[in-house]
Amino acid sequence: MAQKVLITAGATGIGRAMADAFSSQGAEVWIADVDEAALDACPEEWRRDQLDVTDEIAISKLFARLHADWGELSVLCANAGIAGPTAPVEETSLTEWRRCVSVNLEGAFLFSKYAAPAMKSQKSGVIILTSSTAGLYGFMHRAPYVSAKWGVIGLMKTLAIELGPFNIRANAICPGGVEGHRLDHVIEREAAAKGVRVEEVREAYAAGTSMRRLVSPTDIANMAVFLASDAAQLVSGQAIAVDGHTEHPEPKF
Repeated sequence: MAQKVLITAGATGIGRAMADAFSSQGAEVWIADVDEAALDACPEEWRRDQLDVTDEIAISKLFARLHADWGELSVLCANAGIAGPTAPVEETSLTEWRRCVSVNLEGAFLFSKYAAPAMKSQKSGVIILTSSTAGLYGFMHRAPYVSAKWGVIGLMKTLAIELGPFNIRANAICPGGVEGHRLDHVIEREAAAKGVRVEEVREAYAAGTSMRRLVSPTDIANMAVFLASDAAQLVSGQAIAVDGHTEHPEPKF
């Protein structure tokens, strides 16, 4: 039987790569994303919802439709996130803090909250949360993002404990610097904050890993497919870095 996979922020970036990877394995895919144009560009056979992952009412309605259409949920990839501000902690507004933590952490919590009852009733399921190497280390000028991604790992550990007796596994993927528009913007802001050239920051991100390169969205998607497979049937409660082995979390210039 084909897996039924729900992916948040599934229309672009890492989420789109996950959706493509699961679909290529024969899974049925349902994506949620805030970007209507990106959703429209996705394959017609994918189910889709436009929503903000912090909107609990919209999420509850999505799960009602999912239960009506699918009747089960094999895999949840709670992947939605935003970079948040790049600034010293004393220059970070509470509004910026709350928005970043809300999308990155509360979004993962809400989707896990609504996925858990279905998975418990069917006595099976896989929950994959997208954290970050920022959830394993501290990073200068990224207090909201780092705090949220550490929180995602704590949420995952709790889900693994609570849901394990129901044959449900929970893990977190911790990507390193992932190639794409979001990292481009992070690098631009970091370069401005530190008074260095953009290319210096980009090169420093890659040089901070043993493999000396950035991560691709496909690298993350491949790990998600593995974690959702029977090959990983006893892998749970783990924060798994896909980062080329971080040696220096903070870029060195």
